[in-house]
Amino acid sequence: MMRAEKICKSFGENKVLNEFSHDFAEGKTTAILGASGCGKSTLLNILMGLLAPDSGEIIRESDRISAVFQENRLCENLTASANIRLVTGKRLTKAEIIAELSAVGLGDCSEKAVKTLSGGMKRRTALVRALLAEYDILFLDEPFKGLDSDTKNTVIAYAKAKIAGKTVVLVTHDLSECEQLADEIIRL
Repeated sequence: MMRAEKICKSFGENKVLNEFSHDFAEGKTTAILGASGCGKSTLLNILMGLLAPDSGEIIRESDRISAVFQENRLCENLTASANIRLVTGKRLTKAEIIAELSAVGLGDCSEKAVKTLSGGMKRRTALVRALLAEYDILFLDEPFKGLDSDTKNTVIAYAKAKIAGKTVVLVTHDLSECEQLADEIIRL
């Protein structure tokens, strides 16, 4: 499904990735675990094709990807449900979208403009949108950042059900997230 071959990346004198290689198994969740600043997000951006490596190669069988970035990247003037409709089109009804938002505690916010939502609400909206897109590979960059523990547990359970059997790359610094979601863990 996707392979990284001898990926190297430096920023000035700082070598972030040094000949990183890995085969990402189809239908499995691979977590990339490490401390802040170790290169997790850099690697994810290279895997997605948003950042070029200094050397090495990414081989992906599909360009149908979905992602949650560290920044939410939502359309602030649209409602939460309209943001989700951007990726679902007419595949889901309005009631189905509201049900998905309700599953992460946002049913009452579905018709509110994203700009009026809290950071945690935006995070959940971005995650629901990414999970409902049609994709072959899902990239998640710290998708549970900023969520309180009860909300985080609810959202992790929701995500776990949605990603079953899908190819996912999860970047996190939280080992418990890896243990709950990942089939394999790469430590950077």
